Amino acid sequence: MTIHRIVRIVAGFFILLSLGLAHAFGQVDLTQVSWLWFTLFVGANLFQSGFTQFCPLDMMLKKLGVPEHADACKSGCA
Repeated sequence: MTIHRIVRIVAGFFILLSLGLAHAFGQVDLTQVSWLWFTLFVGANLFQSGFTQFCPLDMMLKKLGVPEHADACKSGCA
């Protein structure tokens, strides 16, 4: 497992944990439709992509031609 994957797993876990704790202590009501569901989606995506290496944003950026690694631009990017 790489550092990049571990960072995704930990970041996703902390997002999900913070939402869960806020809901458990009555600070957030996740039973209502709100923008917090988007936060939950982002956290869950981060968490699962650390294990599966499937990330919709990665796929979109690759299709747009964004280089995967910083050294990809050393040969001629301005």
